[in-house]
Amino acid sequence: MPSFVKAITDYIPRTRHLAGLIVVLIGSLFCLWLNTRLDIWSQGRIIGLSSLTLAILLGMVLGNTIYPKFAASLSAGVGFAKAQILRLAIMFYGFKLTLTEVAGVGTPAVLSDALVLTSTFLLTYWIGTKLLKVDKETTLLIGSGASICGAAAVIAAEPVIKAEAHKVTIAVATVVVFGTLAMLLYPFLYHLGWLQLWLSPQDYGVYTGSTIHEVAQVVVAGNAISDDVGDTAVVTKMIRVMMLAPFLLILSFALTKSGNGEGKKLSLISRIKQVKVPWFAFIFILIVLLHTWLSISNSFENTMIILDDILLTMAMLALGLTTHLSAIKQAGAKPLILGAIMFGWLILGGGLINIGISFI
Repeated sequence: MPSFVKAITDYIPRTRHLAGLIVVLIGSLFCLWLNTRLDIWSQGRIIGLSSLTLAILLGMVLGNTIYPKFAASLSAGVGFAKAQILRLAIMFYGFKLTLTEVAGVGTPAVLSDALVLTSTFLLTYWIGTKLLKVDKETTLLIGSGASICGAAAVIAAEPVIKAEAHKVTIAVATVVVFGTLAMLLYPFLYHLGWLQLWLSPQDYGVYTGSTIHEVAQVVVAGNAISDDVGDTAVVTKMIRVMMLAPFLLILSFALTKSGNGEGKKLSLISRIKQVKVPWFAFIFILIVLLHTWLSISNSFENTMIILDDILLTMAMLALGLTTHLSAIKQAGAKPLILGAIMFGWLILGGGLINIGISFI
């Protein structure tokens, strides 16, 4: 079977997948409903909480209590959700962005995103592996989440890094904790006047979008100032999301072996041939382009966005189901310390980068 045809058929669930997929789908729909109801019940006081967070928490509770009893019959479908469903979700993320929106925020936003992404990831890797001695896979996942788009980047990087489920969960936890803190802290600092000394409202939007972890958290932090600032922040954030595809390609190349196991170094061409191309991330870019150039009805666009939310939530629930608390406990406090250090870097270092660019 040609590889292209096989790649497509891999996304078609088989009979053995159905039971697990049904369970994951029901759980994800519950999390989406609960997220909406919590906002209503609390009259908006529970801010920035996403269905992805609820899904991984619910998955972890079930995964460490009830799920093991049914794992034999559900594991195939749960695994399908963690892999193929996740990749589909990343692809459909493209319906949330157009190049017109990118052009609207201009070169400063693109430059801020690129510099924050690069510096954050490299600094995370150096501090994590050299100073804190955190294992390589967890460090790479934490760096991916802090650098690009939070939980979505963590789980998108997992197939390239080939990390264990509990390491993915640890990285997602740092995104949830410190991204939520950033979401509350940024507007507070702005209203105190500390950020206004250096950043205009538009610059604050770029700063928020280029340094806060999750899209939902960026929405809250930006709109806490004004709707216009919120729009700038979200578009800047989505530009970071677009950088996911080249980032994963570079990461895959960096992780290829430089030797053949016999002490002989491989040529550049040989290493390139080993690269696992994250086609799903490039299809995401293609969908962004099509979303920009083709006339798509609002109803279809909204349907695809809702579908994408469901697929992402399914992937997170499946991840939670396969995460064992004992493995997280064994990892210790160092990953959380690494996440805290990078939280500080995003605020201070990201702030300096944005202030510098604003003077250009």
